[in-house]
Amino acid sequence: MKEDILKNAADLFLRLGFKSVTMDDIAQQMAISKKTIYAHFSTKTKLVMATVDYLIKEIEQGITVLSAKKLNPIVESYEMKKFAMQMLKNEKSSPQFQLKKYYPEVYYPLRDKQFEIVQRIVIDNLERGITTGHYKGDIPISFVSRIYFVGMLGIKDKNLFPEDEYSNAKLMDYFLRYHLNSICTEKGLNTLDELIKSNKQKNEI
Repeated sequence: MKEDILKNAADLFLRLGFKSVTMDDIAQQMAISKKTIYAHFSTKTKLVMATVDYLIKEIEQGITVLSAKKLNPIVESYEMKKFAMQMLKNEKSSPQFQLKKYYPEVYYPLRDKQFEIVQRIVIDNLERGITTGHYKGDIPISFVSRIYFVGMLGIKDKNLFPEDEYSNAKLMDYFLRYHLNSICTEKGLNTLDELIKSNKQKNEI
């Protein structure tokens, strides 16, 4: 039951927002009593904290599986993006900024954990890309990985990137292309162009 509550809470929080969703909403979606939820999570804040932890573990596990495949580093970047967007349901409710505003005690540990995961995955991707000749190695990897993390957080700011101008899907695509264009060698750019063309053709089918 506890995992079912977390799954349903995660679905509602990501679609409607951490602030908007109540314990009643979760109980109604699951067709259970609110008392059942409180038996596992005594407060909404504790449920939010557990849900965020659940999502992070699910994302980390999926990303680890993708990373273990040792794909072409550029292909891997796109697969990582696709997986994250599927898991987070395109983040329609700007969950991280809601967490920062309404649940800072959850947000800041989350950000630290995100930084740890992103650094590990991105650094591995950068190192392999330099080895395979797809990425330039003229800028320190630690700098590039941190800039990537800052950018990932920045594009989620709806004040800077209003949703009526930038959908989450477009933002993620623009950001990834911007990132790759800045670090790719000629070989990498050729691979990137081929991948973009291939993805475009698949979307047109």
